[in-house]
Amino acid sequence: MRNLRKRQPKSDTLLRKQQRRFCYFCKEKIDYIDYKDLNLLRKYISDKGKIRPRRVTGTCAQHQSELATTIKRARELALIPYTSH
Repeated sequence: MRNLRKRQPKSDTLLRKQQRRFCYFCKEKIDYIDYKDLNLLRKYISDKGKIRPRRVTGTCAQHQSELATTIKRARELALIPYTSH
């Protein structure tokens, strides 16, 4: 059976590659992620209230773990909602 999918020119595929994202917290040398900093935390929460994954935000493993803990703490204290209904 033949491959019916058209091949795209290399220039199109190169344009699709995204730039590598760097960890914001490492770049800014932030040691502690504060659970009261809601403007910062909202950048890492989706519209549905889920924590955005590392591959989307570009955070490193250490800071993603700290970020998840911080977001969960802020939810527990009712600073941010669990869902966005």
